[in-house]
Amino acid sequence: MDSRKIMALGKSSLVISLPKEWLRSNNLNRGDTVSMNIQPDLSLIVHPSSQTRAKNQYISISVKPDETKESIIRQIIGCYLNGYDTITLQSKTIFNEEQQTAIREVVKSLYLRIIESAASKVVMQTLMDESMASVSSGIERMHIITNSMCQDVLNAMKQGNRDLAKSVVHLEDDVDSFMYLLVRLIRSSAVNPTLAQQLGVNLVDCLDYQTLVHRIEYVADHLTLIANSLINLFEREMSKESFPVLIEAAEIAFSAYDRAVLAFQSMSVEHSNEIIDVQEEVERLEECIMPLPYYGEREEKNVLSYICVIRDSIKRISEYSADIAELTIDRVYKLS
Repeated sequence: MDSRKIMALGKSSLVISLPKEWLRSNNLNRGDTVSMNIQPDLSLIVHPSSQTRAKNQYISISVKPDETKESIIRQIIGCYLNGYDTITLQSKTIFNEEQQTAIREVVKSLYLRIIESAASKVVMQTLMDESMASVSSGIERMHIITNSMCQDVLNAMKQGNRDLAKSVVHLEDDVDSFMYLLVRLIRSSAVNPTLAQQLGVNLVDCLDYQTLVHRIEYVADHLTLIANSLINLFEREMSKESFPVLIEAAEIAFSAYDRAVLAFQSMSVEHSNEIIDVQEEVERLEECIMPLPYYGEREEKNVLSYICVIRDSIKRISEYSADIAELTIDRVYKLS
C-alpha cells in the first residue's frame, strides 16, 4: 500500500499528492477533475470524474480448429461479463459451420453486435452505454418476465394447455439476456468506482444484486423445466390425480417468489419472514406427492419422472424465494 503524507497548502487547506502512475493510467493532467466518495468505513475513494471517458476494453481470443461450440460460447460470455467492449475471435484456419453458428447464437443472447466478419476472424462489440443503464430497472424487468412465466406455467397446468407451456420455454432466453447484462453491470461496478457512482451502487449492493439476479435466473430455469415436463406429459394418456397437489404447491411457491422480489425492492422484513415460513407448507405438499403409484411400465416410468421434475422444481423455486427473503433481511440491517 502506498502511503502519502498530508501537507499544508496555505493557512487552511491540507493536501496529498496523487501517484503519477495512476494519473497516467487515467489520462489525467493538471486542471482535470477527480471525484471522491467517502465509504461506510470512512475510507476515501478517489476516481476520475464521471465526465472522463473510460477506455475501450479489448480482448482477442484464439479459437482452435477443433474447439467445441460450448467452449466458444463460454469464453465469449466470460469476456462479456467481465466488461470487455470489443471481443475478437481469431482462428488459425477458418471457423467451421458449428463454430459460426455458435458465435451468432451467443451474440443474440448478449448485447453485442458483429462489426467485422471473415472466414477466420469475427469482431464483436457491445451495443450499450453502461453509464446510461439501471441495475434496479433491469432487475424489475427481469422479474416481470419471470413472474409472467410463473403465471403461464400455472395456467398451463390448470388447463392442460401444451401451447402455453411451449411459450414459457421461449421466454427463458429473455431472462438470460437480462441476467448477462446485469451481471456485467454489477461486476464492472465492483471494479470501476466511476461506473458504480453513475449507477448508484456500492460494493455491498453489488454482492446483493448479483445474488438476487442469479436467484431470479434459477427460478426461470426451473420454470422452463416444469414447462418442458408439462409438454411431455400432455402428449401422453395419463392420470392427473397428482395435479391438484402440484397446482396448490405451485401457487404457493410462485406467489412466494413474486412477494420475495417485491419485498427486496421495498426492503420489507415482515414480508420476508412470511415468505421464509411458507416453505413448510410447500414441503408438506411435496410429501403428499411422494407416494405416487408406480407400476413398472416404461411409459408410466416416464410419466413419474416428469412429475418428479415438476415437484422438485416447485420446491426449488420455494427455496430460492426464501433465499431472496433472507437476502432482504440481511440487506435491511447492513451498516450504513
